Amino acid sequence: MLLPTTTTTDQRIRLTDINSPADMRHLSVPQLEDLAEDIRSFIIDTVSRTGGHLGPSLGVVELTLALHYIFNTPDDRLIWDVGHQAYAHKLITGRRDRFHTLRQYQGISGFPKMSESEFDAFETGHSSTSISAALGMSIAQNLKNYDNRTIAVIGDGSMTAGMAFEALNQAGHLDQKLIVVLNDNEMSISPNVGALSSFLSRKLTGRTMRRLKDHLVERLGQLSNVGENILTVLKKSEESFKSFFTPGMLFEALKFDYIGPIPGHHIEDLIDTFETVRDTIQGPALIHVLTTKGKGYKPAEDDPGTFHGVGPFNIKTGKKITSGKKAVSYTEVFGNTLTQMAMTNKRIVAISAAMVGGTGLSRFAETYPERFFDVGIAEQHGVTFAAGMAAEGMHPVVAIYSTFFQRCYDQIIHDVCIPNLPVTLAIDRAGVVGADGPTHHGVFDLSFLRVIPNLTIMSPKDERELQHMIYTAINHRGPTAVRYPRGTGENIELATHLESLEIGVGELLREGADILLLPVGNRVHPALRAAERLEKVGIHAAVINPRFIKPLDKELICHWAAKTGRVVTIEDNVRYGGFGAAILELLSRCDLYQIKTKLLAHPDRFIEHGSQKTLWRDSSINSVSITEAAMGLMNL
Repeated sequence: MLLPTTTTTDQRIRLTDINSPADMRHLSVPQLEDLAEDIRSFIIDTVSRTGGHLGPSLGVVELTLALHYIFNTPDDRLIWDVGHQAYAHKLITGRRDRFHTLRQYQGISGFPKMSESEFDAFETGHSSTSISAALGMSIAQNLKNYDNRTIAVIGDGSMTAGMAFEALNQAGHLDQKLIVVLNDNEMSISPNVGALSSFLSRKLTGRTMRRLKDHLVERLGQLSNVGENILTVLKKSEESFKSFFTPGMLFEALKFDYIGPIPGHHIEDLIDTFETVRDTIQGPALIHVLTTKGKGYKPAEDDPGTFHGVGPFNIKTGKKITSGKKAVSYTEVFGNTLTQMAMTNKRIVAISAAMVGGTGLSRFAETYPERFFDVGIAEQHGVTFAAGMAAEGMHPVVAIYSTFFQRCYDQIIHDVCIPNLPVTLAIDRAGVVGADGPTHHGVFDLSFLRVIPNLTIMSPKDERELQHMIYTAINHRGPTAVRYPRGTGENIELATHLESLEIGVGELLREGADILLLPVGNRVHPALRAAERLEKVGIHAAVINPRFIKPLDKELICHWAAKTGRVVTIEDNVRYGGFGAAILELLSRCDLYQIKTKLLAHPDRFIEHGSQKTLWRDSSINSVSITEAAMGLMNL
């Protein structure tokens, strides 16, 4: 491609000049570089106020510009894996003026969202889906006789997941015209782990790689049949082949044309490469691009883990802006409790899926490195890996966010619960999580887990009860799940002595003859506050902390339901199939058909992003809504 050349009269391009990718396709390389600099400044300034995924987005600014420069988006489909690196993409596709609302209530999403823009070709939020989606789109376009290109941009962390290789395998088999851009920054959220990550990181410059390969093939080709035989032997010799073609060997074995690695912050190289692939390769191609996470902002480059996803911060210092000392988080309590228990219980092992810090396991990993395992972005493998250890007498604790446990449902049933193995699922971020929105809210786990036989499910009302539940789970002989929310607890004094809770036994927190409030987990304290409000208007509410979603305390709950005749259930979970549904089933089994009930939970729709308090209010599960629901049931 003959790129526009710069002249002394070239105008400096600013982000405000760009309203769609079409506005930048005539620019020279220096102008694109100016634009990249302006985009970085804009992202840093905005995210310092809103919070967000800073490091990933800063790392792909030049890559984003080059992709939109060469490919005719939105007709050519561009799919971002996970999507937390799509801020530059949003800025040049018509959302600059709304970017200040990023991840804010009723503002634009932090991830690609099809309802937001025609340039967001696919809804993303979880990792390793891009190649499958892109392949499906490409096949569909063929069936409709369209001649568009489909491009999946996937990080090296996401590439370690099995789903990515399932898609690569099929794409190679179909010989489909598909472009995969491997964004290699050696980081996901935690540092990448595993043999594949090490394999990808054996880097040579793109120019050197191509020169070696072309020179070898050319010289051997001059040797007639002898040369062809030698080349065949080299291709069959793993060690020799690796020495010349790593990491391309892996992808070429999957029948992809491999290009790279190429520098991901050099716009001219990116443009040349993308144009060549677009115009000359008719089958599947993988372009290996080397980028720096947090590029252009030193604190993010120095500490890419912290700046992967960050709250508001001071741009000059990189320090997080806080509103003073907060209560300890549930995540910290979990991690510290497990580390403390592992001192005396040698059977405890901990497993993370590329979220070591996020799940509170950093201290455990440092203290007991031989008993800690980060399986990478491979939740399915992580659960079955845990089952294997449990079968040999260990007690694995698998700490994963609620939304990501959705990815290993079959493994929980088939590999853990059917053989009744002592594996503990530590379900972090249960309930709404805030600004990350519908792809990250953990509002389905109660519904999809409580139907599984052999699984005991607990949810603590506060951080101290979480300690006892972890202890209970570790000392239980079968599968357990402990779900707890994102954020800080109730500022309750932590326990110095851990105790096992009796399985299936709830806790009566408050007596009352008029109505029974049945909150679960993080809704217990709002329910207690609602009971205090109701007392002021003459309504005496009983409050039970069930502790166990499965098995339920039949005697306690049915006794107080019968005594009051009215029950309100409250949960940070969807209504269908959740805790409230379990209570209705229980009342039916107890022949308490006359009980008036009200189920407070998230409605049958995907919950958008916003603060937790706002979302609890909107779903009517805060203390004010609980009070109003109780008064409504009392016909007041």
